[in-house]
Amino acid sequence: MSLSRTVIAALILACAGCAAPQAVESVPRPVGGPATTPHAAERGMAMAAAKCGGCHAVGPTGDSPLAAAPPLRDIANLYPPTQLQEAFAEGVVTGHAAMPEFEFQPDEINDLIAWLETLRTE
Repeated sequence: MSLSRTVIAALILACAGCAAPQAVESVPRPVGGPATTPHAAERGMAMAAAKCGGCHAVGPTGDSPLAAAPPLRDIANLYPPTQLQEAFAEGVVTGHAAMPEFEFQPDEINDLIAWLETLRTE
């Protein structure tokens, strides 16, 4: 095979590999990627209300039920939500004794981060 035929054959093989079906992975896709659906933020808001709303304000306005608990919008503005992904996966632990430890599943993390992104004002 000449050099040009070798190059063409390599390109065809590379393109064929791109067209091959991809294996389904159990690893979550990055936030904002294809795994984030239009309803991710809605699910994230519902989860935040259920798991966090007893202490934190979970919406764009309002005070936290527990004065020592910052509103989630403040947390979203203090830390880019995508930087919280690892903390949510490993379990949220904080310095005050009243807060229970939470550990979120990959889809829950994507949804929660999608919600937190909607709360950012800065």
